[in-house]
Amino acid sequence: MKSLINLVAEFICLVLERSNLKNSPIKTSGIIGVNLGKNKWRSSLEETIDDYTTGINKLGRYADYLVINISSPNTPGLRDMQRQEPLRMLLQNAVNARNELSNTTMGTETHLPPLFVKIAPDLTNEEMSDIAEVVQQCGVDGIIVCNTTNSRPDNLVSKNKSEVGGLSGLPIKDLSTKCIRNMYQLTKGNIPIIGVGGVGSGQDAYEKLRAGASVVQLYSMLTYEGPGLVSRIRSELNEIMIERGHRSVEDIIGIDHDDLYWTKLAEKRKKERMKEHFVVDM
Repeated sequence: MKSLINLVAEFICLVLERSNLKNSPIKTSGIIGVNLGKNKWRSSLEETIDDYTTGINKLGRYADYLVINISSPNTPGLRDMQRQEPLRMLLQNAVNARNELSNTTMGTETHLPPLFVKIAPDLTNEEMSDIAEVVQQCGVDGIIVCNTTNSRPDNLVSKNKSEVGGLSGLPIKDLSTKCIRNMYQLTKGNIPIIGVGGVGSGQDAYEKLRAGASVVQLYSMLTYEGPGLVSRIRSELNEIMIERGHRSVEDIIGIDHDDLYWTKLAEKRKKERMKEHFVVDM
């Protein structure tokens, strides 16, 4: 009898094949991200790893990127995977499974989607340090910071503060930015960070970028404002950049970290000069 993860994956594959998204002659601008987790009744580490690798094997060839979600607050025991050794085993297997997708061809091109890890905001400094170390060792392509929080801020306006589940949106904006800043410092800016949590304005996006995010992702505020939110944030961010003399988004990333920012900027300029010199010599 097939496991539920296999049945669900096969159903999604069928839908994607019927829609023929990847092989369509019509080029679309959309991006397909596959967010992978484990079944809540899978208790052992081996079973948990099997759930993730099954998802990669079944769905990886349709994905523009893959997410190893180890931070959903709604799956019992999932956040235990953020500990150093279980995470190392999981990511080693996930990276291997992703690399095996090189045998999967989409048309004439080999398809190898980047692999991201999605972490929680409720981590200690030691736990974040462990994650930063493992992610760099295992060759993961990026970190999504962060998922929803189990904490309940004192200033939360709600009649159900004791309600179980993940809290998202504005209440976690500052917590998310702090986590981004910490993770950028721990990885020395060497791992791209996708900043998530309470982004509802150009200023919010600007703060995430300054803290170390390479790109910003939206969730909760889209519920309230819809797709038009993206255009508004881009417009507001553009005004902030013009006002403060930034030429590109890349100039903002990690600017809160003076030592890292100027070191990386110097390395970038050196590479650009070497590239120009090489082109001239050729």
